[in-house]
Amino acid sequence: MKRLRKMGLPALGLVLFLAACSGGGDPKPAASGGSSEPASSPSASESGEAALPEVKLTWYYGVAQVPPDQQLIEDEVNKIVKSKINATVKLKPIDFGSYTTKLNTASAAGEEYDLVWTANWAFNYDENVKKGAFLPLDQLLDKYAPEAKKAIPDFTWDATKYKGEIYAVPNYQTVTSHYGVNVIKEYADKYGLDVNAVKKFEDLEPFLEKIKQNEPGIIPFMLVGPLTKFQPIAYGYDDYGVKIGDDSYKSNPLEQSPEYKQFAEMMHRWFEKGYINEDASTVKQIDASYNGKFAVSIEYAMKPGYEAEIESKNGGRKIVGIPLADVTTNRTSNITTLTAISRTSKNPERAMMLIELVNKDRELYNLLSFGLEGKHYEKLDENTVRVNPAGGYTAPNWVFGNVFNGYLIEGQAPDTWEVTRKLNESAVVQPTFGFNFDDTAVKAEAANIAALKAEYEPLLLTGTVDPAEYLPDYLNKLKKAGSDKVQAELQKQLDAWVAEKKQQ
Repeated sequence: MKRLRKMGLPALGLVLFLAACSGGGDPKPAASGGSSEPASSPSASESGEAALPEVKLTWYYGVAQVPPDQQLIEDEVNKIVKSKINATVKLKPIDFGSYTTKLNTASAAGEEYDLVWTANWAFNYDENVKKGAFLPLDQLLDKYAPEAKKAIPDFTWDATKYKGEIYAVPNYQTVTSHYGVNVIKEYADKYGLDVNAVKKFEDLEPFLEKIKQNEPGIIPFMLVGPLTKFQPIAYGYDDYGVKIGDDSYKSNPLEQSPEYKQFAEMMHRWFEKGYINEDASTVKQIDASYNGKFAVSIEYAMKPGYEAEIESKNGGRKIVGIPLADVTTNRTSNITTLTAISRTSKNPERAMMLIELVNKDRELYNLLSFGLEGKHYEKLDENTVRVNPAGGYTAPNWVFGNVFNGYLIEGQAPDTWEVTRKLNESAVVQPTFGFNFDDTAVKAEAANIAALKAEYEPLLLTGTVDPAEYLPDYLNKLKKAGSDKVQAELQKQLDAWVAEKKQQ
């Protein structure tokens, strides 16, 4: 925390994904990476609330695909939850590809549910907070989840705030972002790719050409339309378009930048050469149908040990990660995975008790994350497991809670959590860390711009269309939708934020 406050406005910095931070609120993992003790939540009687009535909770969250043994896991989860907080929970996983659409529909219809996973990239956190979809949590956290609150550093909580209030609990992992690409190791070895010589996308082109010419059936560069973004940090900007090192904090519309055009032109050139999958603009996720069929993909979260996670979900194929930007932290990288309580919840207090339980009870957290020992995984040591991909249950552990309560996956180093904390401490802080644009004054314009982005960017940024034609059309439509007005409001708020910071 001192590091962030001390860096303040002059700090240079940047962007995107999740691991542990040091400070007074850190969990205390064992040297090998797991919690030193399987801390269990107190039961209702232990906490002096033996009279808690039984309630039923509903929890929505995202997964790559719903596992066959989902009901088995739910039954086991409820044995723990019932004994601890006298509740049962209906787990409702939805595949990431359709998660946002289905949750938007449920939310708009006023469906009653309790816990819901949200992020900056799916079922958008900021948008839902502004729509009133989530409950403010400050009082609930203090009363029913004090340990979960204490385990997360203050600046991460600050990233979740809207008008001074917290609306979701971060699923605490890394709070850094490291942007780059993943290359299937066997192809890197086979064609002599010097990973240390790759500093920008263009350096990959000779390698992609070799894959195209010599590996029939293999996609040289796999892209997923909705997830393919122009990453500002790789081109010297922060998330709000402020050039790194610009003390004036002038925000530049990224779509109008020469770097954005350069990226779109490169992707189109690669698409025309056959390096990119033909369905790039429409495919929603890299699922089983693509595993083993591509050589390179974009990676937004090169956290310590992530290669082993990908390998376990990719048929055992090893990958090599190549960073294309500095390790950074910003507001975005602190809100990539959160759990909120729906405004329609009939039992918000018990929902918060469940969040506390998942974040402090190692048995429950690992059950949700890895399933049952002997069926879905085997333990290699006290803190490391080998996942059985054909066992009937897999889930992304980062959607549930504090990953530092979880097992390491085979292939991850015993000091993964320790390295993650150090990486957190050394990450470059984006200049606008802590700034959160409020689009209330330009809500209609912002909504129209968001719709245009959703329409044009999957086409432009995957190279599916020619930017010589589509980029001018896109920019013209953005202007008509009110992009200049939104940009002016953004700069006004940013100037006020800078002025306030200078007085502190």
